[in-house]
Amino acid sequence: MKYNYTTKTQKMSTILFRADASSTIGTGHIMRNLVLAQRLRQEHPKAAIIFATLPLQGNLDKMIVQSGFKHISLTSQKTTKLIKIIKEKNVDLLVLDHYGITHKKEKKIKQKTGVNILAFDDTYEKHYCDILLNHNIYAEKKKYTNLVPKKCKILCGKRYTLLRDEFYHERKKQYKKTGQRVFIAMGGADHKNHNIKILKALQTLKHLKIELVTTTSNKHLKQLKKYTRNRDNISLHINATHIAQLMAKCNFAIVTPSVVVNEVLFMNLPFIAIKTAKNQTQMYKYLKRNSFLTLKRFRDSRFKEKVCKLLS
Repeated sequence: MKYNYTTKTQKMSTILFRADASSTIGTGHIMRNLVLAQRLRQEHPKAAIIFATLPLQGNLDKMIVQSGFKHISLTSQKTTKLIKIIKEKNVDLLVLDHYGITHKKEKKIKQKTGVNILAFDDTYEKHYCDILLNHNIYAEKKKYTNLVPKKCKILCGKRYTLLRDEFYHERKKQYKKTGQRVFIAMGGADHKNHNIKILKALQTLKHLKIELVTTTSNKHLKQLKKYTRNRDNISLHINATHIAQLMAKCNFAIVTPSVVVNEVLFMNLPFIAIKTAKNQTQMYKYLKRNSFLTLKRFRDSRFKEKVCKLLS
């Protein structure tokens, strides 16, 4: 079931998204914003939807345009620049998914423009917004007491998980799984190059078919292409648009404790979650507390133990 992320009675002519993607930041913020943008387009079909991003190395600006949304390339991270755009475009709703835009900056934007603000949050931070969205499975509404204004609409937990339509379609299908197949997703950027470490750890398991997904934001892509070349059991998928289908055909997954966990759980796929960044702490703790297979950091021997558990 899909839920509304705004109030239907709200009339909106312009919705502005402010988020970034890069080889350092990763691609997760933009990817989930694209899903929300599709939902908002369904709720408000007449509204213009615009993305404002910095032209960072490894950005997803082309994907934004290809998805049918307008795009503004920012020349500055300054709040004053964002305020100017909000006023010029007569923005009704500002969607913020950016660690650099703090409570103080949100308040300034609100005071200067009066715009409605929807803020993403993963780590229980303080926000000055009208709608707070934490769509992770671990999210608890009560933890936002005193962190948001009293009249803030709080959307928390798996009820509001942002999943692309492909996941709803693929879960209905029945795929015949042959042999042992693993889905690997260590983030679109994988700035710590975990993909190579994992592939090397799995290289003795010749019978294991590997479906590895990454993006052009991955600065280690050249090395990854070289490593996977001429290895018949590894398929490298770059900027894949059929993630749900790949998951559906696999027996288990190796992922980060990030929003991709929402996807593998939805597809009923067993998995190992390897923590690679600080902002994954809440999801990591939730998974560990609920007895899922997790690793606080990649260690070759511990990783192989977890894989053997799943294979057996």
